[in-house]
Amino acid sequence: MIKTKYIIFIFLCLISFHVSAKVIVPRFISDGIVLQRDKLIPIWGWADVNEKITISFKGKIYVTKAGANKKWTLLLKPQKAGGPFEMVISGSNTILLKNILIGDVWLCSGQSNMEYELWKSAEKYPTEIAASENNLIRHFLVKKNIAFNTANDIESEKGWESANPTSILNWTAVGYFFAKKIFDKYKIPIGLINCSYGGTPAEAWMNENELKDFPAYYSKAITYKDTALVNNITQKDKKFVDDWNNQINKKDIGTIEKWFAADYNATDWKIMQMPNYWQEQGLTDVEAAVVWFKNEINIPSSYIGKNAVLKVGNIVQKDITYFNGVKVGMSSSRYPLRKYLLDKTLLKEGKNIITVRILNESGKGGFIKDKPYQLEIGDTIFDLKGDWQYKVSATSTALLREETTRFQDQVSSMYHVMLAPIIGYGIKGVLWYQGESNVSRASEYNKIFSRLISSWRKEWKQGNFPFLFVQLANNNPPKNEPAESKLATLQEAQQLTLSLPNTGMAVANDIGEYNDVHPLNKLDVGNRLALVAQKVAYGDKKIIHSGPTYKSMKIKGNKIVLTFSNVGSGLMVKGGGELKYFSIADASKKFVWAKATINGNTIAVWNESVTLPVAVRYAWADNPTGANLYNKELLPASSFRTDK
Repeated sequence: MIKTKYIIFIFLCLISFHVSAKVIVPRFISDGIVLQRDKLIPIWGWADVNEKITISFKGKIYVTKAGANKKWTLLLKPQKAGGPFEMVISGSNTILLKNILIGDVWLCSGQSNMEYELWKSAEKYPTEIAASENNLIRHFLVKKNIAFNTANDIESEKGWESANPTSILNWTAVGYFFAKKIFDKYKIPIGLINCSYGGTPAEAWMNENELKDFPAYYSKAITYKDTALVNNITQKDKKFVDDWNNQINKKDIGTIEKWFAADYNATDWKIMQMPNYWQEQGLTDVEAAVVWFKNEINIPSSYIGKNAVLKVGNIVQKDITYFNGVKVGMSSSRYPLRKYLLDKTLLKEGKNIITVRILNESGKGGFIKDKPYQLEIGDTIFDLKGDWQYKVSATSTALLREETTRFQDQVSSMYHVMLAPIIGYGIKGVLWYQGESNVSRASEYNKIFSRLISSWRKEWKQGNFPFLFVQLANNNPPKNEPAESKLATLQEAQQLTLSLPNTGMAVANDIGEYNDVHPLNKLDVGNRLALVAQKVAYGDKKIIHSGPTYKSMKIKGNKIVLTFSNVGSGLMVKGGGELKYFSIADASKKFVWAKATINGNTIAVWNESVTLPVAVRYAWADNPTGANLYNKELLPASSFRTDK
């Protein structure tokens, strides 16, 4: 018995030694990788202390040893674009990397509009998706994760993928359209590293040491370095969420009584006009709840036996949708457009019943306006807007989303586990789409965002690489009169960041949607970022990469004359007619709508009631509907104000 235990002990020791001595590389250094051209190529990994590591690549041999911390790093000679190639990494074991390309690598980061997968806009871009096959455009998705202490490596479920009609559906839509435009222009391999996480503020992507000027943020980050504390909060939150769902599901008599059944009698249900939030239709005291909705539609016999598509727009928060008693789809987030495919056997002549169970966790619940609510059978559309029956099935006094901790909102939570492990990898530059989660603190964003850019560059040790970002799109219902706007204030903070070298901004203030922070149009965003890249990253001095940018003002009598940079071939009113969404104010700072006319490359702004003007604003609103100042290259002007 003792001898057996001794043999097992020796065997385990040998296994342990083998594991500790094994050469390992980060997960993104794998088959299909895209390496940055024309720069030293950093390759690193881990092995046993002092273990000799050899890399063979394109006829060159590189040698180093693992240090006392077991990490090793080699810098390969700069290479021209091309491929595919193979690389051999040798130590106590051998790693063969295949299908390597050399081109331009772009780090795509930020929150949900960068994370936004192409499948969510697939119906808008069928031609682009069908023509997407391209082995020279590749994507690596960093798995979403949260931690407050630095990890050695990232996680990824799929590794490097080449573009094709199936793979790109799960790629960052903005990133893909950018990559396609750049590839078409320069014909070089493009690699995208998608390192994004919905709902994250800028400070979540920063090392806490860079935020000591913000004591509250720094203190919170230090607090959360206590792993035991974070685990304890996580466990408590999980228990709260599980208990909340269990309790509300137990109360949900609709599920118990099968309100979704085809033969269920709902004649006693009340009527509500949909799409809408139910709080705006009379259910003012119902917030965290399960509410069931029904709609009846009559289908002629000529449509029976055909496949159909049921579209129920955006639903707040979670839905389970039934058609004639059969579950046809469900979603756990408000953001995806519900598009549920119906088997041809589900349709019947005459009355058909659509039933939607909505579970809302907090805030307003229901169907978001101005989204598609319809049944499509071939080219025929059956409208579903109007009267819906409804009945409340369960309520809760606890608001789920307000009573749990969202660690992705916290300082450095993304930095340590999603970003830090890839810092130092060779990149062409960064594509950044973020800011929605900082709108409530817009006045500080310029300082935080500028620090983020400078700190990334400092840590990457690759100079002032191009940092290109998207200015936030318009959002929220439009207002009839000039007013203050935190969204416009954040847009201004983004524009001020252009004072940093090698930065560029794509304006998106004309493609947003008032009822959705995630506009479907990601093609124009990607294309505009590509224009900025051609100017900033690829040195095309002739390219017009931006719309008109406010430069200076001069008061002339009762008018203010504005000058602009980036006028391109000239200023223009998109769609013709008069310039809109200019406002003007005197010393009282009460802004009123103004007239504006283009005179060459300047614009004169006035209002007859303002005799001594001091300031002008343009598109200064959450949703400046009708703002129409462009250059003749059809690029929009950013919002701006002359008063600070």
